[in-house]
Amino acid sequence: MQSPHGITASAFRPSVMGRNGMVTSGHALASQAGIRTMMRGGNAVDAAIATAASLGAVEPAGSGVGGDGFILIYWAETGEVSAVNATGPAPGAATRERYLQDGGIPMKGIRSVSVPGLVDGWLLAHERYGALPLEEVFRSAIALCEDGFPISHLLASGLQAEHERFAADPHTRAIYTTDGDPIPAGGILCNYKLGETLRKIAQDGGRIFYEGEIAREITEFSRARGGLLTEEDLGNYHAHWVEPIHVNYRGHEVYEMPPNSSGHILLQELNIVELFDLQGLGCNTAESVHLMVEAKKLAFADREKYMADPEWVDIPLAGMLSKSYAAEQADRIDMGRSAVDVAAGGPEAHEDTTCFCVADRAGNMVCILQSIQSGFGSSLVAGDTGILLNNRMTYWHLEDGHPNCLMPGKRVRHTMNPVIITKDGRPLIACGTPGADTQVQTNLQLVTHMLDFGMTPQEAVSAPRWRSLQNPMESTIPHVCSNNLQLEDRFPIDVQEGLARRGHDLEMVGDWGGPGSAQAIMVHPESGALIGGSDPRRDGYAVGY
Repeated sequence: MQSPHGITASAFRPSVMGRNGMVTSGHALASQAGIRTMMRGGNAVDAAIATAASLGAVEPAGSGVGGDGFILIYWAETGEVSAVNATGPAPGAATRERYLQDGGIPMKGIRSVSVPGLVDGWLLAHERYGALPLEEVFRSAIALCEDGFPISHLLASGLQAEHERFAADPHTRAIYTTDGDPIPAGGILCNYKLGETLRKIAQDGGRIFYEGEIAREITEFSRARGGLLTEEDLGNYHAHWVEPIHVNYRGHEVYEMPPNSSGHILLQELNIVELFDLQGLGCNTAESVHLMVEAKKLAFADREKYMADPEWVDIPLAGMLSKSYAAEQADRIDMGRSAVDVAAGGPEAHEDTTCFCVADRAGNMVCILQSIQSGFGSSLVAGDTGILLNNRMTYWHLEDGHPNCLMPGKRVRHTMNPVIITKDGRPLIACGTPGADTQVQTNLQLVTHMLDFGMTPQEAVSAPRWRSLQNPMESTIPHVCSNNLQLEDRFPIDVQEGLARRGHDLEMVGDWGGPGSAQAIMVHPESGALIGGSDPRRDGYAVGY
């Protein structure tokens, strides 16, 4: 396809188009659940929650009711973008000293579990915007749990990797194995208990998860395993509405989640990139990739110094997002050389996952990131609830004085960052991806591919992808950046050579080996048609009608 800017783009899937509704998610069955909900009279928020609940069944490695999330909503009736923070804090007994005495935070197991926030976030959004009753919204997800679904090769591979843990525990063995054997691709996975849990939430409301029968089951399970979650931790939790943050990028308003999300990084990257002639540098050239990687390094250095739970630390967010500060940061970029020693700037004071996007004919648009942290979270199902619990505690720092240092009741710094873009007050794009610290890097590529180079959503998510690696979290010199740059093999040899000359340490990862499972929806500015694209690197699909 020839874009309006003369850039030749290709996609190995067609763009999916519809007038009434569009869902792009990490699994075809979840996308179908969202579309089915809209066909029954639901709006984009109803469809988003239906998709969210279904992903917990069919994509259990990435998200579910035992995890966290961020919800970004454009509501056509008011023309406003609103946001829900559904991230839970560390348990009240989770102290830095306790974990240091135990040798650190474990990657798996009950001590890796923080308070799950996602359910209350779903219910908060539904209370304000939902049109259908919860029983109807959860209908498809419950059916997927109770009737089962054939697992993909990707999920089968993940279950195989986790098999030793799953087979050893009776609660996971009953769901994620076949009588103790790995479930093969095409085999059927049922999670009857999760279906029962969703049915109870639909009938009794979300507080049953935090104060009622489900809460008691979770905390009793935690206590029996030596975990830290208590009835008080769950009962005191509430998701809440927050004000989105945004910047103007070449005449488009780009909305993100505020801290404790890392969404500010994308906005800082865009502010810097906007100061350069990106079209003149070319799409996916050595020059444009180098620019974006260097902008990324500057924004990440600021995150490391300033960003954490805004209820615990003061974040100079207005300064970080100002255009004048972006100009100072842009002056630090050497277009001929990759930077290694990248200290944070000085803004003046003035924050395995899944992503999915939904749009309806009325002009409403939703983008949600939700997660149980790494693949299959803690790898523990909470008793008879069917709920895979998160391992979000692993994202804490234990260095005294670090802004993201663990404190009881504090929310950890999150990488999740849904994106909604408007033009002249009207919705244009929703996009996002899972992938930890690569999320804001992939989102930078998606946004510039669509806004600067005229790609369709499917072309943007299919384009060759790069990833600049961060230092390990335990680094004692956070301003020193890795020069490791992962490139898909589809980048031309002249691009590879140009980046190597600038000092980037290249790692080639195969034609489609890049990170993420990107999703994007664009609204045609003239016809209002909905155009969806879903990442061919994973199991995702766009479905419209």
